[in-house]
Amino acid sequence: MKIILPENDNDLLIQCKVETFRSSGKGGQHANKTESAVRITHIQSGIKVTCQSDRSQYLNKINCLKELRKRIEKRNYKPPKRIQTKPTRSSIEKRIKNKKFQSEKKKNRNKPNFPK
Repeated sequence: MKIILPENDNDLLIQCKVETFRSSGKGGQHANKTESAVRITHIQSGIKVTCQSDRSQYLNKINCLKELRKRIEKRNYKPPKRIQTKPTRSSIEKRIKNKKFQSEKKKNRNKPNFPK
């Protein structure tokens, strides 16, 4: 199912659930008191993105939105169908040569047959 991405970040945020929480890591009392980490869940697709790299909630939200856009575009990407082509003459000759070489190799594994 293809997800339609709005151009505007505000329209994308309307489609999402935004949670803020206290980020982990060092920072002491400042980190323990401020909710600077952001988790954005895209409701339609269920994709969750968490960001707590910056000290600012605003910057973390922007980074989350960028990552969310990347993940949705990656999910929407459909690889093009492969167009079958005819094998080249050299590749056919190479395949036959390798096939013959393999059969010779296996023939040489047999015990020698000496006349009595």
